[in-house]
Amino acid sequence: MRILRFLRNSVSIGKDIDYYSKFSPSPLSMKQFLDFGSENACEKTSFAFLRQELPVRLANIMKEINLLPDNLLRTPSVRLVQGWYMQSFQEILEFKDKNADDEKVTYDFTDAVIKIRNRHNDVIPTMAQGVVEYKETYGTDPVVSQNLQYFLDRFYMSRISIRMLLNQHTLLFGGKVKVNPAHPKQIGSIDPNCRVSEVIRDAYENARTLCDRYYMNSPELVLEEFTVNPTSVVYVPSHLYHMVFELFKNAMRATMELYGDAMEYPAIHAQVALGTEDLTVKAGYGYGLPISRLYARYFQGDLKLYSLEGYGTDAVVYIRALSTESIERLPVYNKSAWKHYKTIHEADDWCIPSKEPKDMTTFRSF
Repeated sequence: MRILRFLRNSVSIGKDIDYYSKFSPSPLSMKQFLDFGSENACEKTSFAFLRQELPVRLANIMKEINLLPDNLLRTPSVRLVQGWYMQSFQEILEFKDKNADDEKVTYDFTDAVIKIRNRHNDVIPTMAQGVVEYKETYGTDPVVSQNLQYFLDRFYMSRISIRMLLNQHTLLFGGKVKVNPAHPKQIGSIDPNCRVSEVIRDAYENARTLCDRYYMNSPELVLEEFTVNPTSVVYVPSHLYHMVFELFKNAMRATMELYGDAMEYPAIHAQVALGTEDLTVKAGYGYGLPISRLYARYFQGDLKLYSLEGYGTDAVVYIRALSTESIERLPVYNKSAWKHYKTIHEADDWCIPSKEPKDMTTFRSF
């Protein structure tokens, strides 16, 4: 009987995933997050939105997980991640027909959201471990590597977006006091007046502490702002911190390893420039990480690297200055995404230089 019940539940959940994956996620702008999280924030409204939106975002990415190579899906780490997503999906669906006016329902929902958020804390390292397990056992080829990178970018972006929704609801309605004592001016995880330079200095100091512990020294920071007043934008400080902290860590490592036991090290230069539509943060000698780039792109920004041999690497972070232009960038499961995994990529249509140059005195006759 237990086996039959399990099979029925699996079939039922499979149908629910198919159903919700047919809907596209609804991207929100930073302004919408702010407007909703203001003094008029309503837990019932958030409940009504999330119980519809979360299954859609979860189902869309769960369909893509199923398109991964079978041997990758069989790894313990990926199976664990699938189990987390399946459980979270089921727990949200339990509220789809419940009364939003019942205080116990909304309380239980908030409690479920907190549990789901905590359950997914280790999604990134666990999925990464699954990819490592797969590569070590089966190896990779260019097509598999390309598809894996395509998937991971979309998977991690989806995870960022889902966590944003979970955090906003939790911070706004997860306690009796809606104001965060540590950050009283923030609306959930968003700071309407995020002081960019303060976040940069905080990230630098923490990265410097790690550098001092490992190398017994660290490069200084030279920070320049090309604005009259301290630069502030509507943004998620934790996202900006993550980007800059990772860049500082890599910049410091590159600097310390390049200059070895030198008594003095070149400083890391960071420049902040605010335009009418974009904010730019530039840090020198860095090697940015893929996750940092996804954080930047999540609200329509970007992170780009410019390398120059003998000099180092400039990392440039672009952030939308207008809250109306900062709109979630969300992956959607559709025919285009499906074809990307199923299409056999043809050979490159550019010449690949041979390792051994041919004799230039010999020409092919036509």
